[in-house]
Amino acid sequence: MKKKRLASARYITGFDGIRTIAVIGVIIYHLLPNMMKGGYLGVPIFFVLSGYLITDLLRQEYQQNGRIDFKGFYVRRMKRLYPAMVLMLIGASAYITLFQRSLANNLRGVVLSSLTYLNNWWQIYHDSSYFNRFGNESPFTHLWSLAVEGQSYFIWPIVFVLLIKLIHNQGKIFLILASCSLVSFILMWTLFTPGKDPTRVYFGTDTRMFSILLGGALAFIWPSWRMRENIAPDSQKWLNRLGFGALVLLALAFFFLDNSWVFVYCGGLFFVSILAMILIAITAHPGAKWNKWLTNPFFTYIGKRSYGIYLYQYPIMIFYETKFKNAGNHPGVRFFIELLAILAVSELSYRFFEKPLAAFDYRYTLKKLKEFYGQPFIWKKKWKIVLSSLTIIIALFGIITAPTNLLTAEQKKVQKQIEENKKKIAARKKKALTKKKVTSKKVAVKGSTEVDTKKFNYIMTDEDHKIAAYVPLFVFGDSVMLSAEATIQEIFPKAILNGTVSRQAYTTAEELKAQKKEKRLTKIVWLSLGTNGYITNSNFEDIMDILGKDTIVFWTTVHVPTKPWQKSVNTLLKGKAKKYKNLHLIDWYGMSNAHENWFADDQVHPDTIGVPYYANYVAKTVVDNLPQKLKQQIQKEIKKEEQAKQSSEQKKQNNTINLNS
Repeated sequence: MKKKRLASARYITGFDGIRTIAVIGVIIYHLLPNMMKGGYLGVPIFFVLSGYLITDLLRQEYQQNGRIDFKGFYVRRMKRLYPAMVLMLIGASAYITLFQRSLANNLRGVVLSSLTYLNNWWQIYHDSSYFNRFGNESPFTHLWSLAVEGQSYFIWPIVFVLLIKLIHNQGKIFLILASCSLVSFILMWTLFTPGKDPTRVYFGTDTRMFSILLGGALAFIWPSWRMRENIAPDSQKWLNRLGFGALVLLALAFFFLDNSWVFVYCGGLFFVSILAMILIAITAHPGAKWNKWLTNPFFTYIGKRSYGIYLYQYPIMIFYETKFKNAGNHPGVRFFIELLAILAVSELSYRFFEKPLAAFDYRYTLKKLKEFYGQPFIWKKKWKIVLSSLTIIIALFGIITAPTNLLTAEQKKVQKQIEENKKKIAARKKKALTKKKVTSKKVAVKGSTEVDTKKFNYIMTDEDHKIAAYVPLFVFGDSVMLSAEATIQEIFPKAILNGTVSRQAYTTAEELKAQKKEKRLTKIVWLSLGTNGYITNSNFEDIMDILGKDTIVFWTTVHVPTKPWQKSVNTLLKGKAKKYKNLHLIDWYGMSNAHENWFADDQVHPDTIGVPYYANYVAKTVVDNLPQKLKQQIQKEIKKEEQAKQSSEQKKQNNTINLNS
């Protein structure tokens, strides 16, 4: 049977408005996550819309032709999505090869998994994190969502035909797909572990298919080509109100639904997908006003380019932040530069590549290549293809020669420093077992000869060191704290240290709960958090609630000049220090910002010069802010032990005299 063109298909312009809302949410979330905490929810909106559109078009094709042209479906999808993604991968790989080789780690695996639409599982297998943005971050992290969609496109036409042929009732098919969607959501809920990195459930096809399935289910009971424009005024009014309610709730979710909330993975993403389904259904209905309201030149412009904007936003963001090490000091400037770059590159891609390639007839590729090579050397179009070929060659060279699972020299240095600290602590503990008591040794500040230590007011006195040796401190931090772990343990021999590389604030509440349950938390706690990402208000409040009002809390400001969250984290901490009477700020950022020689090359981890400054400053702040009553108790204990020691020495001397007599 000859395939007919879909005569009844209509372009729903309001869907460009929905795409615009979704992509703006994603962009702002990646650039300014504290401004739009739930912007990541643009992705499930894309998923639901994709599921609806694909299924709606398949239904129209089957209704009109009595069959599905599988080859035609896959060719259309590939022509629509593949060229732009390949272009982005080639361009980004060539840029990395020429200008930022530090980002080439695992480039081969990333590109191959992206081209086969398996990137989400590749990232899961390699323990990549969507939520940890510190370190050698990949410019291709966002491609997980394209992989989920690509996998669904591959299998969905087959499932669609089976459902149509085996289940003739559209309502029953809706219920089956809705039930499968519910199973996918329950799987996300089951696999999610509070306090742990949720990347597995966030990236997994099995745990994210519910959004696409909801869109597909909607198409079976709400086909765009079967709804009447002329409906009763009351029906139109209720549809418009329902659409307004869905949009308002989505907007609230965009601004307030923090991805660190347990609710997100235990119902939040599913609820947002239902809201998206409602908004899409009402926009698709010709009798409602929402298609008109979501149609305007701006929404049309952004909506048509939303795929390219999504593709290029992450590479541009990572390239800029890796290149300019002071991104954290100028978040506003960074936002506008990255936004303008994203819009400019996506416009060029749309105008000169996406549109032409979507209309390109690939059956005549070889013929066109022959025509090209037959043209004169100075042919005006030849330079474009020569430049493209050169870019491809550079990209392929970078992809083929890219290292795999390689730690950078700086990462190795920090790791080595942490391992040496652990060895020192283990040796000190072993030595302490042979003694009845532990004494503290004064830690000298070793630094550059250019640094005049007399100018600083945090150098510890002998009395400070004596007091510190008795402080029951619980230390909870990330790799910055670990880089000074041995020195901290030397100053605070009674301290319990709990450090983990890449520790996030959103996992801290659950981790502290576990420590509290094991009765390891003391009444004096020092937190070193915020290096690896934003700290939200809810993260902070949860942590302080677990610690309680009776706990004396010390919190270190962060020095992360290469990351955009530095200012946000430090501003939040300074504001909270004014609110909480039991919170004392250790302004490491303010103290260290003018001293680049205190840090390793990443300008984050204190090196052998900076560690003594870091440890002494923290210790001095802790000792100076101890309650007077506790200080007096410690001083009494010190005095008592000194007297006992003097008495013991006097007895030894007397015994020696008696023996000599």
